[in-house]
Amino acid sequence: MSRKPYPTDLTDEQWDLLAPLLPAEKSGGRPRTADLREVLNAIFYLLRTGCPWRHLPHDLPPWGTVWSYFRQWRDEGTLERLHDELRALTRQAAGKEPQPRVGCLDSQSVRTAEKGGRAAMMLARRLKDANAILSSIPWD
Repeated sequence: MSRKPYPTDLTDEQWDLLAPLLPAEKSGGRPRTADLREVLNAIFYLLRTGCPWRHLPHDLPPWGTVWSYFRQWRDEGTLERLHDELRALTRQAAGKEPQPRVGCLDSQSVRTAEKGGRAAMMLARRLKDANAILSSIPWD
């Protein structure tokens, strides 16, 4: 890497954990020219900053290359496998079982619709001038 690192870049230790989990280069095709570490660095930069794909900095791989790998890894399940493996490693490092056994969901964890929920949304879709009418409806 011949550029100044971004705060979202992978450390050598992190890369050593992720590299074996990425798909191997396909045989018989054109040789891979993209540095997968830099592709991951670009994906992490994008996720952290929230910038559009086309606004990735010029010192990272081209946005089209990064998008292609992201789409391929998403569709093949590679990103989910990375997440599952890293979650298991994190849990083991914290002294827990690799896979959680129990989950908890409560009303604080789930967002609900505001201002009347589904009934208000259905009413808004049916009414031609929904904003003016719905603003005058008492919701108590």
